[in-house]
Amino acid sequence: MAIKTNSGGPARSLRGPLALAISCFVIWGLAYGLLDVLNKHFQETLHVSKAQSSWLQIAYFGAYLIWSIPAGILMRTRGYKFGLVSGLIVIALGAFLFVPAGQIASFPYFVLSMFVLATGLCALETAADTYVSVLGKPEHATQRLNLAQSFNALGVFCGPIIAANLLFNPDVAKALGGPQQSVQLIYLTIGIAVLIFAIVMGRAWLPEVKLEDHLPAGALESPAKPLLKQRHFVFGFVTLAVYIAAQVGVYAFFLNQATETWSGMTTANANYLFSIGVLCYLIGRFATTALIAVVSPRVVLALYGVANVILCLVASAGIQKVSALALIPVFFFMGTMFPTIFTLAIRNLGANTKRASSLMVMTIGGGLLLVYPMGLIGDKFGMSPAFLLPAVGFAVVAYYGWKGADER
Repeated sequence: MAIKTNSGGPARSLRGPLALAISCFVIWGLAYGLLDVLNKHFQETLHVSKAQSSWLQIAYFGAYLIWSIPAGILMRTRGYKFGLVSGLIVIALGAFLFVPAGQIASFPYFVLSMFVLATGLCALETAADTYVSVLGKPEHATQRLNLAQSFNALGVFCGPIIAANLLFNPDVAKALGGPQQSVQLIYLTIGIAVLIFAIVMGRAWLPEVKLEDHLPAGALESPAKPLLKQRHFVFGFVTLAVYIAAQVGVYAFFLNQATETWSGMTTANANYLFSIGVLCYLIGRFATTALIAVVSPRVVLALYGVANVILCLVASAGIQKVSALALIPVFFFMGTMFPTIFTLAIRNLGANTKRASSLMVMTIGGGLLLVYPMGLIGDKFGMSPAFLLPAVGFAVVAYYGWKGADER
């Protein structure tokens, strides 16, 4: 895997640029892993309701909804490297804002800080998702993106472990001087690390892969069919938004579900259980990356979607221990859904590939759809019935794998 230099010199390997791009997936994985444990932290320390705590997710995914198109325009006009580096700088800024927010100990300020951080994540992900997809042979795009998303899962896995040891440890909170000081420490460290990585990325060689180098021969010879007439893209756009909504709902309220349906379960222990779930997500991502090399991605997506419908129905039943444990395998089956839907939706789009990719990142704003309604249901009826909503989302995913991804 190599590319010729602009000077016409010997080809250079793409492994270095690919490794740097994949490293970005760890960063937003960690940011996302921490996002969902902050809900329970602020419920306990700032005494906000489940529905109110969902404003963290609304800020996070609202940033994607607002900034994905501008981020895509910047990527197309300024290049992949600009998108990656600028995204990292804004992430660092958002992380640093958590320090004054922790000092004020005001929930709206934390929400604002999360919005800024997520704005940077949107720019980073818009560039990185597409960059990984085109940085190599087209026929291996799904495997590359699944591999990259596996490192995203690694970052998510670390979030609950950090929370269990810092956010939900009374001894640590006391030593630091208060419950919000743990939040300050975590995000200050993230901000410094991300800023250093932005400098490294800015000095690195990251080739701007031309579209004609990535697409099959002859793909650009005729005008591209409009995106709105590409059935598999339109349905994929909707499906990915619905899937993100279901995933966000599961992640955001896993801790509430575990503590409510498992007698004696503490929030700290629930975080370790959450980590096991995210580990299953990571295993599912790696395992399925190998599986789709021999089995159709559509078949895998359909089967995984059906499995998660059944598991979410079990979770909604509110059975002691069983309903909490039923969510663990949900993580495994979610592991491959995002990259698989993403690559199925943008395949064979010719000159519209970059534009379609940036629009697909916009679907991450779908995280807004279910989290607040689930919070309201949780406040009024308990958390279990709220998991009927993700079950509907996974049913849509299953149908996309079965029929919706047809290119007709």
